[in-house]
Amino acid sequence: MPILRRAFLAAPLAALLALPLALAAPTAHAADKPHRLALQISDGDETKMNAVLNVAANVSRYYSDKGEEVEIRIVAFNAGLAMLLADRTPVATRLKSFKQGMPNVAFEACENTLDTLTKKEGKEPPLVENAERVKAGVVTLIELSEQGWTIVRP
Repeated sequence: MPILRRAFLAAPLAALLALPLALAAPTAHAADKPHRLALQISDGDETKMNAVLNVAANVSRYYSDKGEEVEIRIVAFNAGLAMLLADRTPVATRLKSFKQGMPNVAFEACENTLDTLTKKEGKEPPLVENAERVKAGVVTLIELSEQGWTIVRP
């Protein structure tokens, strides 16, 4: 009888132990839904800006080659806002090429950071053509995460 009792108790225990593994297993992506990636740029360093643009281009190309859609949003705040400032971005040429060749990549500028910069400089610096405004960069990233977007800070 003790052997049967152990077997009886072992099966539910094994199932409970396997549950976290089943919950952690990646789920298949629905083919009819686009992949969604948000990239954070909060550093004013040109190398970081280029890294973000490289990630966006590589991810876009990867899914395009597979015949799958991907939406990419680059959210700029703090020192990273310099990437989207028309009068000082060190990556202007690349931003123009994104506008022409990758319509699935959106650029979003944090209004909080822009307001702070406007107060400091006495006038609002102009944004590049393909930049849209969002109220708060970090809040945008939080909300995108809550909607199932993957958030990456290269």
